[in-house]
Amino acid sequence: MIPTADNDNYALISLKDACRLTSMSRTMLNRYRAEGRFPVAVELGDRRVAFVRVEVVAWLQQKIAARVGA
Repeated sequence: MIPTADNDNYALISLKDACRLTSMSRTMLNRYRAEGRFPVAVELGDRRVAFVRVEVVAWLQQKIAARVGA
């Protein structure tokens, strides 16, 4: 499926934006990535990664749901 204006399933956000969205530091986010506790990044180049926005949002929703269920 090719991304369109109506379908942002493929919208990518930068590492900086993922940190901002999750309120996590870059160090913590990278630690979560290394431990497999965060959505897998899309490699864009040698030193550039991005994340699929809907995957990060779903991860946040799971965190919120776990908090409510506690």
